[in-house]
Amino acid sequence: MVKIKNIPERISDSEVLNLLKTENINWEYVSFVKTFTKIKDELLSDWLNVNVKTFRSYKKNESELKENLKEQIILLISLFKHGSEVFGTVDQFNDWIETENFYLDNEKPISYLKTVTGIRFIDARLTAMEYGDNV
Repeated sequence: MVKIKNIPERISDSEVLNLLKTENINWEYVSFVKTFTKIKDELLSDWLNVNVKTFRSYKKNESELKENLKEQIILLISLFKHGSEVFGTVDQFNDWIETENFYLDNEKPISYLKTVTGIRFIDARLTAMEYGDNV
């Protein structure tokens, strides 16, 4: 059983490291990301820097995920939980990340989700928005 509740809306580096050591981050977590975020294999595999064929083979073979993929999955779950909290629903958060943003040099927030640093950056933007910074 996937313990998604163990992944908070705001997650520190030490919490990520702890989850990597104590939880079996596997395909079930990836499946949760797909279901929760309502994104397709092509986009998620792009975020994880894995080609779609390799991405799909993880599911078929129930292969062990690499540490960097596990970390990104944890951060994406946390980000989407945080985003749905800030915007009210995952759909509204999806709308925001898919819209060009003046404060991001007219780039879409979704374009930042390919790296751990980018995920952290968008998460920091969400926190800033909670405290009244511009969207």
